[in-house]
Amino acid sequence: MAAGRAIVIAAGNVAVEAQLNESKTATAIWDVLPIDATGETWGDEIYFDIGLTVGLESPRDVVAVGDLGYWPPGRAFCIFFGPTPLSRGAEIRPASPVNLVGRIVGEPRVFKRVSAGTRVTLRRAP
Repeated sequence: MAAGRAIVIAAGNVAVEAQLNESKTATAIWDVLPIDATGETWGDEIYFDIGLTVGLESPRDVVAVGDLGYWPPGRAFCIFFGPTPLSRGAEIRPASPVNLVGRIVGEPRVFKRVSAGTRVTLRRAP
């Protein structure tokens, strides 16, 4: 991960640090920070439109707890912290393949406390 690309994700009373990776998609996100949007939920995933149009880049159809993704069909940033409606067993399966853009540092399951409609902010860490 890029040590210089630490971000803070804040939603309601939840705030976590994360690291963006070296992908072209993560660079595009870094370049437009800060982002403020209304979060939606889909199982144990929060996602929101970030206004970027980026194509598939090494897409993944199964991700891990704490992964951060970009979902091209919805132009959405995704925070994965548990199973989604498409998951089989313990896996975490996005609605369709996502570009991995980073990982949460610390405990991602704190996002279980965030409900749909909550404002979510992505910003560069100080």
